[in-house]
Amino acid sequence: MNKPTDKKTSLKRVLGRFDVVSLGFGAMIGWGWVILAGLWISQAGVLGASLAFFLGSIAIIVIGLTYAELASALPFAGGEHAYTERAFGKTVSFICTWSIIFGYVSVVAFEAIALPVAVVYLFPEFKIAPLWVVAGYTVHASEVALGAGGAILITMINILGVRVAARVQSVVLVLILLAGLVLLSGGVTSMNAMHFDQPAWKGLAGVFSVIVMVPFLFVGFDVIPQSAEEIDAPKREIGRALVQSIIFAVIFYLLIVFAVGLAPASNDSFDLAAADAAGAYWNSRTAAQFIVIAGIGGILTSWNAFLIGGSRAVFALARSGQLPAFLGKVHPNFGTPWPAILLIGMLSVFAPMLGRNALVWIVNAGGFSIVVAYLFVAAAFLKLRRSEPLLERPYKTPGGVLTGVAALIFSIALLALYLPGSPAALQWPHEWGLLAVWFGSGLLFLLMARNKSESKK
Repeated sequence: MNKPTDKKTSLKRVLGRFDVVSLGFGAMIGWGWVILAGLWISQAGVLGASLAFFLGSIAIIVIGLTYAELASALPFAGGEHAYTERAFGKTVSFICTWSIIFGYVSVVAFEAIALPVAVVYLFPEFKIAPLWVVAGYTVHASEVALGAGGAILITMINILGVRVAARVQSVVLVLILLAGLVLLSGGVTSMNAMHFDQPAWKGLAGVFSVIVMVPFLFVGFDVIPQSAEEIDAPKREIGRALVQSIIFAVIFYLLIVFAVGLAPASNDSFDLAAADAAGAYWNSRTAAQFIVIAGIGGILTSWNAFLIGGSRAVFALARSGQLPAFLGKVHPNFGTPWPAILLIGMLSVFAPMLGRNALVWIVNAGGFSIVVAYLFVAAAFLKLRRSEPLLERPYKTPGGVLTGVAALIFSIALLALYLPGSPAALQWPHEWGLLAVWFGSGLLFLLMARNKSESKK
């Protein structure tokens, strides 16, 4: 099982309940609402995008309820790894955990690319020294340097301790909420400026194209079970905090969709539509810039949270012998899994080299991988309900087995949206290529772990 065995592989319990909610909520409402809101509206219209978020969020809430019960019952680092290993054994556990790690890596990479995008919006002259072209976008050396520098900073904060990272998360989260308030209050006070004549519905294909982004945008609540071993709160509160963070994020996203969708601003897929909307409502460039500044804060909260989540998942696999042992070490002073943090951090250093047009590839491929993990967790929830009915469950999911069945069905339905034949199917070679490389490397690690295990017999 995924339990700590000694000080070298034990994590410190330093996170309070507020820290936990901040981690989950801050991870879910990072930067995506600033940079992608225009894409949602342009593809689906305000009603279509709202429907997509409503349907997608129902699925995420139901899936989150299975996580809430399992996180309180098995509060170990790695979250999904602990649940699926207990239910199905190490091989299935590795597939599930490797999937969610890619989801986390995709968000970390997204943030490393998004940071230069935000800065260029504020300072268009920031683009210096063109390097190469990726998918029609010219990547500049200044963008790569800024994204890589941000990756190094966030990595160092995480190595210093999860408590430090959580405090940074809480402070920046206040800035994001203020930005959301500026945007929403602008719409409320400028009702006459809203464009109710814009196309509100663009067909089911548009709805599906937005739904496939929902898992990526809501991934973050599962950072809570990833860090469960570091939470200093009653086990029942872990489940409650997880559910609350999802509900808060659902409300936030739906409000943003309406505010941006009805704004008298351009909703081009690569404009920062949320910032443009605030600027239009308040007739102020400063209001638009404030949204972007807060969006940069959102980049930091998501980046921070997913570096925490991804490193703990890598740490859990290493501690169980399925990844190289050095990745399962804990810093003697800071109590953090520093080699695992460095690994995820290094991947984000290289992400800005792909340029801005890679953002959609990363969102879609990462979303697929995340849903694969959700599917395994729902199955583990049902298996443990049947095989271990006496397992202590401090937080019991409302609906019990029926909720688990619904989570399994929702996961399968979401997964089908990414497959060939769906209006929102993943594209070759960019999106399927990313997944092929990731899961191919995972297969190599799995085979190496098996050979090592057999050689010890």
